[in-house]
Amino acid sequence: MSLQDKVALITGSTSGIGLGIARALAQQGATIILNGLGDPAQIEIIRANLAAEFATPVHFIAADLSKTAAVEDLMQQIDAQCGRLDILVNNAGMQFVSPIEDFPPEKYDLIIALNLSAAFHTIRLAVPGMKARGWGRIINIASAHALVASPFKSAYVASKHAILGLTKTVALELAEHGITANAICPGYVMTPLVQQQIPDTAKARGISEAAVIRDVLLAAQPTKRFVEVDELGALASFLCSDGARSITGTALPVDGGWTAH
Repeated sequence: MSLQDKVALITGSTSGIGLGIARALAQQGATIILNGLGDPAQIEIIRANLAAEFATPVHFIAADLSKTAAVEDLMQQIDAQCGRLDILVNNAGMQFVSPIEDFPPEKYDLIIALNLSAAFHTIRLAVPGMKARGWGRIINIASAHALVASPFKSAYVASKHAILGLTKTVALELAEHGITANAICPGYVMTPLVQQQIPDTAKARGISEAAVIRDVLLAAQPTKRFVEVDELGALASFLCSDGARSITGTALPVDGGWTAH
């Protein structure tokens, strides 16, 4: 229960990677702020189950993170409800697969807003309190696509390369304030985000969905298996520990060896 006195916001945490990280931090005793999309009744079940399983306070605050005003309102609500924010995990994101000449401009703008700009805004609003307390953990969920590129993902790859640059800059600015900033760079994880892009990738490449999984998604991962959500939760939990206080400004691939190529 090493995080028992800490408050953690995990964006995009009603499913997939975000929920896995929320579970890992709740297991360490952190007060959890869930945020994400989904059916309100189902989200309440997730919130209540998480609170009961780990005997820690769990809140849910809805916000459209693609809008600056909504991010600001989210952070104000956290301050009003919890009085502090110690751990910020920027996980919310989206994907769209298309050749660049056909890429809808509105999709590009939305991906940049959600995958990149939302993280900038949560960080800028969280940092003053972290500085005042002399402790903070900022974890940006990037991607192996923060380090390498793939075709047909121009907006996503651009946003993930940029989030890594943001992470490094923030780490340098906050290095003397007891605050670390790191980027976790997963390979392919079987989450709703990945499931949704399989048919789009099949269409873009003119191949079957089975071929997308075998020859596209897992082709570059030497382990030939999807990364598991629990692995990412374990790493996030470690980054929040005192044992990771000298780890900052880094990109930490969890990609089955993909970026070793």
